[in-house]
Amino acid sequence: MRILVLGGDGYLGWPTAMYLSANGHQVGVVDNMVRRAYDHELGSGSLVPIETLATRLAVWHDRGGDSISSYYGDLVDSDFLYATIRDFEPDTIVHFAEQRAAPYSMIDRKHAVYTQMNNVVGTLNLMYAVGEIDRDIHIVKLGTMGEYGTPNIDIEEGWLDITHKGRSDRVLFPKRPGSFYHLSKVHDSHNLEFGCRIWGLRVTDLNQGVVYGQETEQTAADPRLVTRFDYDAVFGTVLNRFAIQAVLGLPLTVYGGGSQTRAIIDIRDTVECVRLACQSPAAAGEFRVFNQTTETMSLTEMAKTVTNSFPGASSIVHLENPRVEIEDHHFSVVHTALEDLGLSPHLLSDTLLTSMFDIIDQHRDRVDRNALTPGVNWRASANAASHVAQGSEYVGG
Repeated sequence: MRILVLGGDGYLGWPTAMYLSANGHQVGVVDNMVRRAYDHELGSGSLVPIETLATRLAVWHDRGGDSISSYYGDLVDSDFLYATIRDFEPDTIVHFAEQRAAPYSMIDRKHAVYTQMNNVVGTLNLMYAVGEIDRDIHIVKLGTMGEYGTPNIDIEEGWLDITHKGRSDRVLFPKRPGSFYHLSKVHDSHNLEFGCRIWGLRVTDLNQGVVYGQETEQTAADPRLVTRFDYDAVFGTVLNRFAIQAVLGLPLTVYGGGSQTRAIIDIRDTVECVRLACQSPAAAGEFRVFNQTTETMSLTEMAKTVTNSFPGASSIVHLENPRVEIEDHHFSVVHTALEDLGLSPHLLSDTLLTSMFDIIDQHRDRVDRNALTPGVNWRASANAASHVAQGSEYVGG
């Protein structure tokens, strides 16, 4: 297949592009490098040094991989997007190209507006491009489990069968997201489902849990092929932060009481899920939702898994929760569709944590300890910009 990966320079986009190429697909990547610009804005960066996209592509080719085409541009530029799709002629488009951090979207008005405009307008442009150029192109869109929030009923895979006052219907599962970023993903889902109904688009929405880990078979093959390792309080994931704190001998910082439950997934399973979705496309007019997760754990359970796995001494402390969220809640997620397609999940208790500890130890001198402390408060974001963004005018583009 010919697969175009939007956001192909990112944390997940780059390993996915290599994984699809290694599995025999012709791959193109699109990126505007804005994720690297966020590092300059926030004064943060990847724990593991990463090469430029040009170097990554050259190394991949030199090591025997099929050439990966690259396009530099922005999805909000519709002329660029239309020209790219016409040039590459994809069978499938994998859409990672969005601002992905909830804390970033909650810094202040400027960052909330940027997140919504970048994500929603970019996806709308993609919908229209596919609708006008070739409606057989399968859109595989990275969503998030955060779209659902924490409902007091089991979370089905995107749809819900209901009976109300004696009548039954099938509706999109109710969404109650917890940030302006997650809200942008909900808007994407509703727009894409509408496109399937009115234009007959083919869409798979992958509602993904929190991803942990940094290594896949391809990224581990050469240090110049590694992907990002984010740990800061804005873009870093909670398990990455816990693992770094354990290696540095710092207490693991759990927000609030720690009973908040999250869906999680290994990065190796993420790339496999995308491959499975691409190779088993949605039907014309079908808006298909897969809950892309393998386990659910509370924050406290995650922290204890890290402390139990780490060979040295480690401890857990609780911080005041900077987010507005329910801490004690029901959380049961249906996630059978991808396993029915052949996914064999890795679990957090597997050996990946050991490899994470080794990677962190190799680069421990690069850790900015101040970046581990939360600086964005959900309750304050409507009043003034957090210190995280002070002095910066950059909001992407």
